[in-house]
Amino acid sequence: MTVQEYNKCADLYADNLYRFILKSIQNKDNSKDLVQDAYEILWLNIKLVEFDKAKSYLFTVAYRKMIDFIRKNKRISAFETAPEMEYSHSEQYSDLKEILNFAVSKLPEDQRTVVLLRDYEGYSYDEISEITGLNESQVKVYIFRARVFLKNYIKNPQLVI
Repeated sequence: MTVQEYNKCADLYADNLYRFILKSIQNKDNSKDLVQDAYEILWLNIKLVEFDKAKSYLFTVAYRKMIDFIRKNKRISAFETAPEMEYSHSEQYSDLKEILNFAVSKLPEDQRTVVLLRDYEGYSYDEISEITGLNESQVKVYIFRARVFLKNYIKNPQLVI
């Protein structure tokens, strides 16, 4: 890969990569850092990566960096462990996108990753399998389970109204 092709990769894929990471970890600064780390690794391996494979390479590296980041920061107390009264209110508000984003954040990490890659980024099952290291049938199972969960979560009228 040449320097010009590397710069073209940055122009073409940086936004998609950032959105993918942001949807998974819900933190803008950490998402930017992980995207930057992925591009740094691509730069270090510029001679080894072909331009045609750069997108998959970037998403694979970013996914693995994200998993490492999540494992490293697991000690931080989760939102679910906070007492309900601290984050709830009785006002009604209906924004389906917000509800969907919250529902996606409730998915297990593997399911969230594959559904984001498939439905938000438009990757094929084969590409998702390559990025995540899962086999294709497991990717299909995770996507199915995630979609069932999201459908049931959104179908609950108390959440949408």
